[in-house]
Amino acid sequence: RGYDIKDLAEKSDFLEVAYLLIYGELPSGEQYNNFTKQVAHHSLVNERLHYLFQTFCSSPHPMAIMLAAVGSLSAFYPDLLNFKEADYELTAIRMIAKIPTIAAMSYKYSIGQPFIYPDNSLDFTENFLHMMFATPCTKYTVNPIIKNALNKIFILHADHEQNASTSTVRIAGSSGANPFACISTGIASLWGPAHGGANEAVINMLKEI
Repeated sequence: RGYDIKDLAEKSDFLEVAYLLIYGELPSGEQYNNFTKQVAHHSLVNERLHYLFQTFCSSPHPMAIMLAAVGSLSAFYPDLLNFKEADYELTAIRMIAKIPTIAAMSYKYSIGQPFIYPDNSLDFTENFLHMMFATPCTKYTVNPIIKNALNKIFILHADHEQNASTSTVRIAGSSGANPFACISTGIASLWGPAHGGANEAVINMLKEI
């Protein structure tokens, strides 16, 4: 989009960059406020998704849950099975809003903790950390250093170009498949040991050290 990723990582937050990728320009103050409100509005997932989680074994890999849960969104939005250009904006906002919630739910289920609902008083990155690490009996206080680092990680991954998972999503999308199904194929590719799975291997190695 003509912006240096270093400038974006230093001066913007992830939702500003998401807006840039969707609309082709950075948002004004009013546009940013409206966009963040829309994302917050769609951060909840359908309660029936909880039943899907209960079908998994007691300690599954979070990526296995993530793959199934994101793909299942196709069942909750059947109108998108015949995807039209007019649906593009709302669908993008839904995915930006709901995938962090599903990621946090997948992690919580894998460690046997209760799901934590989104808190729309928090910003995007704070809310994700809240859903990941708060518990019903303990409020999570966001560390600003961790928040800043995670925000930069989100932005840098948005500039990830034509990697394996991006290519997989584009190939699935070229068939006319609905967006949630396409994103789930990207998650499957990301899980591979030569892609996102390599990050997991490094974390496991550091734990052993």
